[in-house]
Amino acid sequence: MPAAFALLLAGQTKDIPGTPPDYRAPSVDYAALPKVDLPAVKEVLANGLARTPPMGWSSWNRFGTRIDDKTVREIADAMDASGMRQAGYQFVNIDDGWEGKRDDTGKIMPNANFPDMKALATYVRAKGLKLGIYSSPGPRTCAGYEGSYGHEEQDAKTYAEWGIDYLKYDWCSASRVWQDGEMRAAYQKMGEALEKSGRKIVYSLCQYGRANAGEWGAFTGGNLWRTTGDIGDRWQSMAEIGFSQSALAKFTRPGWWPDSDMLEIGNGGMTTIEYRTHMSLWAMIAAPLIAGNDLRTMTPETDAILTNKDVIAVDQDKLGKGGERIALHGDTEVWAKPIEHGDYAVAFFNRGEKQAEVSLKWADLHLGEKAKARDLWTHENLGSIPYGFVARVAPHGVVMLKVWK
Repeated sequence: MPAAFALLLAGQTKDIPGTPPDYRAPSVDYAALPKVDLPAVKEVLANGLARTPPMGWSSWNRFGTRIDDKTVREIADAMDASGMRQAGYQFVNIDDGWEGKRDDTGKIMPNANFPDMKALATYVRAKGLKLGIYSSPGPRTCAGYEGSYGHEEQDAKTYAEWGIDYLKYDWCSASRVWQDGEMRAAYQKMGEALEKSGRKIVYSLCQYGRANAGEWGAFTGGNLWRTTGDIGDRWQSMAEIGFSQSALAKFTRPGWWPDSDMLEIGNGGMTTIEYRTHMSLWAMIAAPLIAGNDLRTMTPETDAILTNKDVIAVDQDKLGKGGERIALHGDTEVWAKPIEHGDYAVAFFNRGEKQAEVSLKWADLHLGEKAKARDLWTHENLGSIPYGFVARVAPHGVVMLKVWK
């Protein structure tokens, strides 16, 4: 469970240095809170968005609630200048910490760090990008700011007026109001509000792997669902999350994606080899590629990982299939993902501490006795290879191929 989520359940809010406390909403007496009626469960019409996994950037991993208008504009500038926009990254997402108080009509206002959200959205769009925002179905967000409880339609309309293109909707304090069995209806309530808002907005369900949302979340109007708790910028956290996602491939399809949380690439807690594994694994899962580093100061090495067009193409493949583990031997794993034209992406992973040989027979993919391959990290065409492939994989590393007949 994410730390901020645990604090909220305990009746506390997250104390993040540098965040003005008066931006936070007053504490809530949950026992006395009027219950908001939930809709009868039904299928909300799909919004037609996110036909491939969303790509973009989010403020949380690097900045927490220490985020403001100036930083978001500079991130948009950097996304354009670095080549990330050209590589397919679209969304600039403001996570928790933008919220101020509601006015006398109940309309949510941004805090003083965001003096004009509509102007910010206009600036981001002028860069060829889109602006995303964050809220919660509960009364408070994870960091104790104003949530959307009881204001769903009003907030959705406000986001539409501002020109917002993406909403991350974080369960957090909703756990103190509803049971997990009511989660679908709670997310449906905002899904219906977004549908009525007059603007197409990508809808991200952030419920930390709870309540089997992969089975029903798309029917709330959702486009992606969180499959785990929060990621940390360290090998153990990334590996535990990423390598646990194989079973979710059966739910994955265009418009509905497993969100294994934001990328930590470039934040400094892992090696270059580990960050390549991170990027490869998220692409194999068909997870959203949402960068979480400071794009203004990233190294060329980080930029090269995030903009690897061959790996991105696997994530963005139009078939919309999720990759699955097809072999496991000790610390090594082989994952395969069907892609367009009857081809496959194949990733050879080594979770161990020593170099390892990891192999696969083409027959296991029904490719016959010979197959052609391209190494997606060295960008080399390897030619026609008989029988199969043996990869020599560094500790915590990956060899990733595109394979075809």
